[in-house]
Amino acid sequence: MTPLSDHVLPAGVPPPTAHHFIDLHQQEEAEKLGMWTFLITEVMFFGALFTAYVVYRNMYPEAFMLASSKLDWKLGGLNTLVLIVSSLTMAMAIRGAQTAKRGVMLWNIVFTMILGAVFLVVKYFEYMSKWEHHLMPGPSFDVEAFGAWGPQARIFFSIYFAMTGLHAFHMVVGLGIMTWVFLKARKGHFTPQRYVGIEISGLYWHFVDLVWIFLFPMLYLLGAHTTGLGH
Repeated sequence: MTPLSDHVLPAGVPPPTAHHFIDLHQQEEAEKLGMWTFLITEVMFFGALFTAYVVYRNMYPEAFMLASSKLDWKLGGLNTLVLIVSSLTMAMAIRGAQTAKRGVMLWNIVFTMILGAVFLVVKYFEYMSKWEHHLMPGPSFDVEAFGAWGPQARIFFSIYFAMTGLHAFHMVVGLGIMTWVFLKARKGHFTPQRYVGIEISGLYWHFVDLVWIFLFPMLYLLGAHTTGLGH
């Protein structure tokens, strides 16, 4: 088992180019284009959910503020900080690959994965709290807790679980990608001449983090100072 030491990667000849590409540069450009194309489709996917949120929030502003006040903004803030730091460690991992610092690359990949796991654990406890307080959309939803805005509050929580649930799923996928990146990095796959794999994986990770940066204020801070709306 190779330790996560900080010795320098060998700066040899770049890995062979796949047979359907002219050269390594064309292959890397194709890989980057593929990731950016995928991220554009993700923007459209989440964009539909953001649009639904904006429409219903404008229709039922009081209900959305009251429902938002039931969320724990401190846990949401903690997860925001966790993801911001994970973006930093991801960037440092890429820099480690670019500068042939194997230890920097490997350790920061590990830190990124740990932070991603922390995010999911916090989200698990959030979801469990909503389950215990009957705030999960469905027949058991506590409509009476929101007074006259009960049905509209249920719409808020439907959107909340749809958006945060899909985001959490993307985090799980991100952890899978980071596992692949780590295994490749241990084998010396990434060098200053060939690091596009970890670079485009970082693009995905940063995108998922960015989505949360928008979700946090929209969902958690909307009703952070709301009092008495349910009476």
